[in-house]
Amino acid sequence: MKDPRDVILRPVVSEKTYALMETGTYTFEVHPDATKPEICDAVERIWNVKVRSVNTLNRKGKVRFARGTNRFGKRKDVKRAMVTLRPGDQIALFES
Repeated sequence: MKDPRDVILRPVVSEKTYALMETGTYTFEVHPDATKPEICDAVERIWNVKVRSVNTLNRKGKVRFARGTNRFGKRKDVKRAMVTLRPGDQIALFES
């Protein structure tokens, strides 16, 4: 089994994800090869919560034009996971 810290790379911080956190859905950037069961196990082991469902999506990186070199570059591809927890469970991501 993979180490859970290798599966979950970082939380996604945006206005939309903050609104989803109030409903119990948390969004994470995950390893591109991670599967839904691996993501579920990683979240449960790191934060001691029960996961109801995991949805994943692959976002392709943008192709950008670099003005100084007159070449095209590409941002990296990213895989995200939207994890829904059981009612009553929470993850304290940004509390000090």
